[in-house]
Amino acid sequence: MNFYLEAFSLFCKIGVFTIGGGYAMVPLIEQEVVDKRKWIAKDDFIDLLAISQSTPGVLAVNISIFIGYKLRGLRGSIITTSGTVLPSFIIILAIALFFHNFKDNAIVERIFKGIRPAVVALIAVPTFNMAKSAKINRYNIWIPVVSALLIWLLDFSPVWVIIIAGVGGWLYGRLCRPKVES
Repeated sequence: MNFYLEAFSLFCKIGVFTIGGGYAMVPLIEQEVVDKRKWIAKDDFIDLLAISQSTPGVLAVNISIFIGYKLRGLRGSIITTSGTVLPSFIIILAIALFFHNFKDNAIVERIFKGIRPAVVALIAVPTFNMAKSAKINRYNIWIPVVSALLIWLLDFSPVWVIIIAGVGGWLYGRLCRPKVES
């Protein structure tokens, strides 16, 4: 099968069947791109995910852009991003056209109330998987905990958390890691 067609259909399928946005898509993208098709190594996927979360925009679109670009450059990023965005666009367009017909329907309201807890689980799973891949342990668990508490309780900007973490990582690498002699 043509790579571009396969990539488009894969990201389109993920876009159609994932409820809950970008974080809910992460485990499906990882399963398909890393585990099943082996297009990208696990470490590279984690790096692309970190970059995707750090750049402005929607996570699902960002990860699609970076994966497509890594695989086939600009054309690959256009194909994977189109596959991710098109289903949502069509679904939202259809909902917008017909929403007034079912917005007060009790059955629809109950369906959405049932979907919400599932979406939380879909977001929690990639978070725990990312923690394992990032080698979070008893020595560095304080970093994500403090970051989350700063953002959640003190309304600290995530931008500052990312900047401080980046500077901290750079300083750690410069000051604490053993020097390699050349």
